[in-house]
Amino acid sequence: MLNTVHYDGPAVTPLLIAHGLFGSSRNWNVIAKRLSDTRPVTAVDMRNHGNSPWYDSQSYADMAGDLAATIAEPSDVLGHSMGGKSAMVLALTHPEKVKRLIVADIAPIAYQHTQAGPLNAMRNADLSAVTNRSEAKEQLGDLEPGVADFLLQSLDMKEKRWRLNLDVLDRDMAQIVGFPQVSGRFDGPTLFLSGANSRYVLPEYRDRIKALFPNAKFAKIPGAGHWLHAEKPREFEAAVRAFLGAAS
Repeated sequence: MLNTVHYDGPAVTPLLIAHGLFGSSRNWNVIAKRLSDTRPVTAVDMRNHGNSPWYDSQSYADMAGDLAATIAEPSDVLGHSMGGKSAMVLALTHPEKVKRLIVADIAPIAYQHTQAGPLNAMRNADLSAVTNRSEAKEQLGDLEPGVADFLLQSLDMKEKRWRLNLDVLDRDMAQIVGFPQVSGRFDGPTLFLSGANSRYVLPEYRDRIKALFPNAKFAKIPGAGHWLHAEKPREFEAAVRAFLGAAS
């Protein structure tokens, strides 16, 4: 079973949050806690991430199965990036588990990019030589702004190891940036919420999205990129609240 962090809230439809690649439930602590004023909220550590078990697979079928096993009653589901793809596969394969779906800055397509840069930076870091997070950050080298600080949230300084199964993530990277062949469709209320500065959800992807999620709506957060929930947390929270309120 996945490691979960639960926030109690009023007894209405629960919300499940699935993070993206190299992340963990702790990335969502503030937003999850704030949203729990109107509903119970559970944030998970995806397999091979955070404090969840390590498995020899990072397929979306397996990640969706993990989420399904976590859900005890029909829930609203919010997923970002890899977590968004997992949430989509969950909704398509276990529609009885999902009432409303929010997909944050990702589409049901195979992307051509890779996340080899951050992964290699973590693999090449000599953690045995570091005594604090500043030294660990230097070991990660030249990454895009904000990426090193994000990765360091998955560093266990006491054990001097990453809380990430880097070998499996590296081996299955093609699956992670891809999207599986999934039949069926999810007819529930769905929001594709994107950063206006991101290119992960382009207009040409909408036909594919609508084929799988015919009731999908689209919204963008101005001034935000792929990490929209971290870059514009208040605006992201407001958009989530508006959708869950309007779709209830």
